Amino acid sequence: MDSKIFRSMSYGVYVAGTMDGDRPTGCIVNSVMQITSSPATVAISVNHDNYTNGCIAKSGLFSFSILAEDSDPGLIGGFGFRSGKDVNKFDGVDHEMAAGVPVVKDSCGYVVCRVINTMETATHTVFLGEVIDGVVYEGNRKPMTYAYYHQVVKGKSPKNAPTYLPEEEEKTQAAGQQEAVPVKEEIVSSKWKCQICGYEHEGEELPEGFKCPWCKQGAENFHKV
Repeated sequence: MDSKIFRSMSYGVYVAGTMDGDRPTGCIVNSVMQITSSPATVAISVNHDNYTNGCIAKSGLFSFSILAEDSDPGLIGGFGFRSGKDVNKFDGVDHEMAAGVPVVKDSCGYVVCRVINTMETATHTVFLGEVIDGVVYEGNRKPMTYAYYHQVVKGKSPKNAPTYLPEEEEKTQAAGQQEAVPVKEEIVSSKWKCQICGYEHEGEELPEGFKCPWCKQGAENFHKV
């Protein structure tokens, strides 16, 4: 089977938000689907390994903020490549509370749901939620699709994403091996690429103490391209 066919399906890019006790937390998801219109019901898929999964199960509430094509790409790195168990992901992020859960303001808008049922798969929990709130932010922004994220933003899929393909990791490892091979001195690179999230930094050298603005990883995870 050619698993790339799944990328021809329609996906968005969302920040799922919930509460870890009294602390906001969340993660990037792309599998969100409206099930019914009346009453409005939505399904969202979250990997078992995502810290957010257990927080949604405990709180019984979740939101999803619909990222726009011009949303800060750092949102994807911050929410997609770090664990809410280790960091407060909403620190420094422009957000507000809606119906008891956090939502990102740098987005097209948000939906808030109360969990009414769940379905378990081998790797993900599908949370079925009854919609209790929803807002469209001003600006008439264009929602980001998963295809746009890959083709224009040039981002990678978090390993816990439903759309992650193992060959992405293989390509990353191969790239790392190729970088270990000496190159001719006359070949000069002006870009460094994060092997975790795909962010590209322009410059002959990385600044001292440099960290990726998307996923917050250190310079050791960057290779020249």
